[in-house]
Amino acid sequence: MVPPQQDHDLVYNLRLSSVGPGCVTGSDVIHDLSGLDLTMKLHYLKAVYFFSSHAVEGLTVMNMKEAMFYLLNDYYITCGRIKRSESSGRPYIKCNDCGIRFVEGVCDETVDEWLETDDDSKRNLLVYHRAIGPELPFSPLVYLQVTLFKCGGISLGLSWAHILGDAFSVSNFINNWGQHMAKVNVNSSPALAPRSLTNTAKPEAPSEPLSAKQVNHVGDLWVLANNCKMETFSFNLTTKHLSNLQAKIGSVSAFDSICALLWRAIAKVREGFEPQIITVCRKDPCHDDSNVLGNNQIIRSIKASFLVGESDLNKLATLIANDQDQVCDERNKIEAAVEKDNGCTDYIMYGSNLTFVNLENAGLYELELNGEKPKLAYYSIQGVGDEGAVLIFPLPHGSAAENEGEPRYLVNLTLPEGQVFKLKAELKRAALL
Repeated sequence: MVPPQQDHDLVYNLRLSSVGPGCVTGSDVIHDLSGLDLTMKLHYLKAVYFFSSHAVEGLTVMNMKEAMFYLLNDYYITCGRIKRSESSGRPYIKCNDCGIRFVEGVCDETVDEWLETDDDSKRNLLVYHRAIGPELPFSPLVYLQVTLFKCGGISLGLSWAHILGDAFSVSNFINNWGQHMAKVNVNSSPALAPRSLTNTAKPEAPSEPLSAKQVNHVGDLWVLANNCKMETFSFNLTTKHLSNLQAKIGSVSAFDSICALLWRAIAKVREGFEPQIITVCRKDPCHDDSNVLGNNQIIRSIKASFLVGESDLNKLATLIANDQDQVCDERNKIEAAVEKDNGCTDYIMYGSNLTFVNLENAGLYELELNGEKPKLAYYSIQGVGDEGAVLIFPLPHGSAAENEGEPRYLVNLTLPEGQVFKLKAELKRAALL
């Protein structure tokens, strides 16, 4: 038995086991990591899904593991371990079927009691997380925690090494697991073929990327060393909030409106050090295969040539949405920068600039258990750089069209600790908190 990760005992009786593919992957199968994958090596994605007791009625841990055996036949890369090339030191994944970690826990609160909390750090109790290293060949890339609440409901908490793929890959992975649990396409899912860099021309780039930066070498313990303590908090945006915001801004998307609002608010609290450049991540519609892992999200840098804190929201939102002269997809630039040293230098993307991630099209509520969708799906990022990151994702569909107070979006922010209090005050002045 493993002791709880926190000082209190809200979640206890943690039991760890391993789950691997139902079929042997084969000998000497490797997955080469692209330069873009290696840019994400210090970042980890966390996801928590909450389900009612009715949704899991009749569902056992053994059912979950059985479905996972089938799923991992396709997603066998997630069961591998990191190794380094003997000649260059470049990391790659050895697909050796070592498995993902499966964690079981118990909580004496109900799901509804847990959902009422506004303490984002509390959600970490539902996601068993360990960084990769220092012994790379023994570090799992994925942890899945199932927590049973006293009401009979559960949470599914996923810790995912970002080198495997972006948040859209995470969502596809867990949605496909739900399909296997429902006995859908158990024996007919297409195989997931490992990519190889040897088949891909290395990109050329005329300049360094704005949306990623090199950091001090971390060796074999893949943890980012921040210059300040980071804090995470989240808040809901209602139908009324969005209506008021878009009335000021005009005909841009809800995501672009929220980005503009937060960009300006954060600029105001940074007192002379406002972020002139931001990074915006969105789903790439050209990469929509739910059975292929990858860091395929569009990564764009956006630069303001004016004072952001004093700017008009419409001007900022339009810049984010439309100004193609100042918007650049930087994936090829990032790839080329990392490949200069054959993938042996360390970079970060989230938090190299203030980073906004659009998860509207991630399918967060496509996971179903017994035909029921999650009561809440919550995503966050571990290992954010000092400039911070903002995740914006939808909340479950309800009566939003009829109820102005109905929450529509959840905004998750990770920022330097000293800025959080000031930002909350700024958001209160804007009547958002």
